[in-house]
Amino acid sequence: MCIVEAVAEDVPECVVIDIGNTGEECQPMNEIRHLLDVMAQLRNPENGCPWDLLQTPSTIAPYAIEEACEVQDAIEQNDSDALEEELGDLLLQVVYQSQLASEEGKFDFQSVTKRITEKMIRRHPHVFGGADYGGAAWEDGKEKERKAKSQSGILAGIPDSFPALTRARKLASRAARVGFDWPDVEGVVGKVREELLEVEAEIASGDRVALKDEIGDLLFAAASLARRLEIDPEDALRGANRKFTRRFEAVEKKLAHEGESVAEQSVEKLDALWCQVKAAEKSE
Repeated sequence: MCIVEAVAEDVPECVVIDIGNTGEECQPMNEIRHLLDVMAQLRNPENGCPWDLLQTPSTIAPYAIEEACEVQDAIEQNDSDALEEELGDLLLQVVYQSQLASEEGKFDFQSVTKRITEKMIRRHPHVFGGADYGGAAWEDGKEKERKAKSQSGILAGIPDSFPALTRARKLASRAARVGFDWPDVEGVVGKVREELLEVEAEIASGDRVALKDEIGDLLFAAASLARRLEIDPEDALRGANRKFTRRFEAVEKKLAHEGESVAEQSVEKLDALWCQVKAAEKSE
């Protein structure tokens, strides 16, 4: 029987969670311990891996984003085998960063897990603290945490490193919580049209700096429209990317069947083939 005990701020007593009989005592904990030992060995200055010994928090940071994307892809593909593997790769990034931090005396994997456990308990007072459930409890908890970190301002705490469309949606959503929003969807649609007209004006002016700025405004407005329609703009764009890839590859296959390549074709023929592929998809 494995018992996990956690103490969190704003929770009157220790929260003890029985996670059941694992068959082998605390087997998940043993596997985590094994992974931590493997990571420590890879970073052993005497006989570790030369590549791993060269790494820093900054050099491996991009891998966390990459692995998170691969986790999402496995979920979207409904591939449980790939998901199991990708979740392990993502977990390794947490272990890796924790190992590097522990070597500098900053924190370690145990303190990371303790901190997230405390946060989950703190943000779910209706489960662990006897409070009534409220849909706003999660955001209220996050707001308290931001204030505790001296992060003032409505938009505080939204990382600049987020994917741009995701950050745009979160910024607009946070502002909307205090009333800074269009009264209806038509207002957002109008804003998208307005920004498109401004893009067209800057194309005509030839001012590249201003054009980049207006393109950004157009994308932000599109992300705001997606938010109002309760659509994740990142997910929508991923779908559009997959659709474009699927249709373009279908055009390639049609041409290859005729012994031709995309590069040899006129724009008019490519557009005609694209319309054929699009029509075929809609008729299925």
